[in-house]
Amino acid sequence: MEPIDFQHRTRMVFGPGTIDRLGELAVELGSQRALVVSDEGVVSAGHFQRGIDALSKAGMQVEAFLGVHENPSTEDVAAGVAVAQRTKPDLLIGLGGGSSMDCAKGINFVYSCGGKMEDYWGVGKATADMLPMMAVPTTAGTGSEAQSFALISRAESHVKMACGDSRAACRVAVLDPELTLTQPPRVTALTGIDAISHALESYVTKRRNVLSAGYSRRAWQLLSAGFPRVIAEPDDVEARAHMQLGAFFAGLAIETSMLGAAHALANPLTARFGVTHGQAVGVMLPQVICFNGEEVEAWYEELWRDVATTELGRQCCQDGATSSLSRFVRKLVELAGLETQLSRIGVAEDSLDQLAEDATSQWTGTFNPRPMTQADFRELYLRTYQHKEAC
Repeated sequence: MEPIDFQHRTRMVFGPGTIDRLGELAVELGSQRALVVSDEGVVSAGHFQRGIDALSKAGMQVEAFLGVHENPSTEDVAAGVAVAQRTKPDLLIGLGGGSSMDCAKGINFVYSCGGKMEDYWGVGKATADMLPMMAVPTTAGTGSEAQSFALISRAESHVKMACGDSRAACRVAVLDPELTLTQPPRVTALTGIDAISHALESYVTKRRNVLSAGYSRRAWQLLSAGFPRVIAEPDDVEARAHMQLGAFFAGLAIETSMLGAAHALANPLTARFGVTHGQAVGVMLPQVICFNGEEVEAWYEELWRDVATTELGRQCCQDGATSSLSRFVRKLVELAGLETQLSRIGVAEDSLDQLAEDATSQWTGTFNPRPMTQADFRELYLRTYQHKEAC
């Protein structure tokens, strides 16, 4: 049996209305002054003020940094650090999507340990204890609230840096499914596909173990059931709860098993062509499933059994679990209104060689269950560009 080194570092508080407990939970951490890291969209939705009110009611002093952008960059982190240096918080709170939570972690690295964000690219680079953190996700996607990694893009190159350290894990994750009701439909689609990719990839990586497999499998069951429902009925709070818990469990799986080739293929699409991450990973995932099927057919069969008897599953039944699962995932991407062909999202065919070279250097690809060469990456890009059946 595979060795495991895993510690539950994050307390999870789940349920409708739990954002109103934010102040109570912050006080339990012994904090008096919080810096809330968020963005203007969360402010417009009313969630930011609701969080501020809960903190203030508990007697907390509150400051805010609202300069978070999608795929937060080193510039976003530097701007947030400047606010932290001025306000001297003893607690950081990421309130929003994965970008807000990742930016809060990035701020924590630099504010607590000094230097610049690039100094923490990799694992275990923190040089001091870090401020306690809380996460309040308003989307159901990245699972950042359950992870000790921050994904921060270098401002000049847009290359994503995975910066991880056990001290960067949030002390508390507040999961309130009602907060996800205000997501625009496209955000629901993009973040949902991202969460689904986390569950599927973490289930089969080289670092998979009995613990990660349990989290991944349950995440897949929740997400595959919840996603079609939230697309069809956006106000279904129960389906939103499925998505939020599923994203959290997938995040826990990533902590110990990491990700695979779909993310290695997706990140260059974002860096070079600005393709939103959920779209990028969604367009590549069906091909990756087929590629990996030669190694992990038995595990894909387990995942396929979870959805085979659903209405959508019956439409996707093929010869073999791998091809059926791949088709099911493509149908989910289509159901979300996302593209399944690279040529339709602004990717030039003459860029495939460069994209393949970029994908080869991605850290996540090293955990893929089937080793991949640069030629393999290019072939998967080409097949997706030409919109070929995955398998």
